Amino acid sequence: MLLFYLFFILQLSLLNVASSSHCTTQTTTQTFQKCMNLPTQEASIAWTYHPYNLTLELVFFGSFISPSGWVGWGINPTTPEMTGTRALIAFPDPNSGQIVLLPYILDPTVKLQKSPLLSRPLDIHLISSTATMYGGKMATVHNGATIQIYSTIKLKPNKTKIHLVWNRGLYVQGYSPTIHPTTSNDLSSIATFDVLSGSSAPEHKDLRTLRMVHGTINAISWGIMLPMGAIIARYLRHIEALGPAWFYAHAGMQLLAFTLGTVGFGIGIQLGQLSPGVEYGLHRKLGIAVFCLGALQTLALLFRPNTTNKFRKYWKSYHHFVGYSCVVLGLVNVFQGFEVMGASRSYVKLSYCLALSTLVGVCIALEVNSWVVFCRKSKEENMRREGLIGSSDKGNSGSHN
Repeated sequence: MLLFYLFFILQLSLLNVASSSHCTTQTTTQTFQKCMNLPTQEASIAWTYHPYNLTLELVFFGSFISPSGWVGWGINPTTPEMTGTRALIAFPDPNSGQIVLLPYILDPTVKLQKSPLLSRPLDIHLISSTATMYGGKMATVHNGATIQIYSTIKLKPNKTKIHLVWNRGLYVQGYSPTIHPTTSNDLSSIATFDVLSGSSAPEHKDLRTLRMVHGTINAISWGIMLPMGAIIARYLRHIEALGPAWFYAHAGMQLLAFTLGTVGFGIGIQLGQLSPGVEYGLHRKLGIAVFCLGALQTLALLFRPNTTNKFRKYWKSYHHFVGYSCVVLGLVNVFQGFEVMGASRSYVKLSYCLALSTLVGVCIALEVNSWVVFCRKSKEENMRREGLIGSSDKGNSGSHN
């Protein structure tokens, strides 16, 4: 029941995030023909294309994430990626505080952060550009403040499909915008669309769906089911009335968790192939480590010695070490996944934390009960040795581990 609840909350929260923005063709100064929601940062665009003279009038709607931050958008003439983008970036002037809009070319050195990003003229036919804060001249830049960046561009003949790139950052050093955050949303702020038909490439919607499925499956498998399997093994194996049932429940839960986790791992690999230039070093390394530990733990079942085998104790030590390492790293990577998806303060993460807190509460209750039973049995054993109580037959049943 807990898994179904978590799955429902995760899906509902992610769908709410995905449908939170709405585009408009109306501004205070101009009306456009078409508009489109962009897949990240609650950004959108509106535009009018004039085929007779190949001019594109476009307005980008974005929002600041810091009073000293920046917001920008641009066009990459060749490929859908940041490197090579011709951008217009708006930020408060460090001297006057008024909004300034400057052109930048994002060459490969920008990604490597070898030198400050300096403004320079664009090599595309930019006719005009301006930036306006929502609220006019009296508006101030703050976290969440919205801005409209207008531009008129002349496109090349038979080139109506453009690669749009946008982003926002926390700081500006002088007139040099600093690097933007590196969450999944920030690294995926790219869209390809046709200004004539208004259609966008379907791959971005597919990527969002894959990310949602990847995150949901891995949160449930590595982040919930795997710890549940460990809880079953630790606390139910001592209940003599269950017999070997606890072992089958433990093995079944872990195998199901690993199977689902393998699916999520495969989707993660596919996401990496569909997102060239987007790298999540720590999340990727943790994911590979967790998957390898899970595979080793599963293969260990094939080499499980009998209870009378002299190597049984070494197998148990290996089984415990690898198992608990897999659980801990899996939990860490689930939270790391929330970070790269930009959901570190979302209801999605809150829902997962509530589910995890429930498991922790169950663990504490079972741990206390185990210690009470252990202390009671130790006291009875001591009294039996001292002859204070008579010996009684104790039913012994073989246990699996």
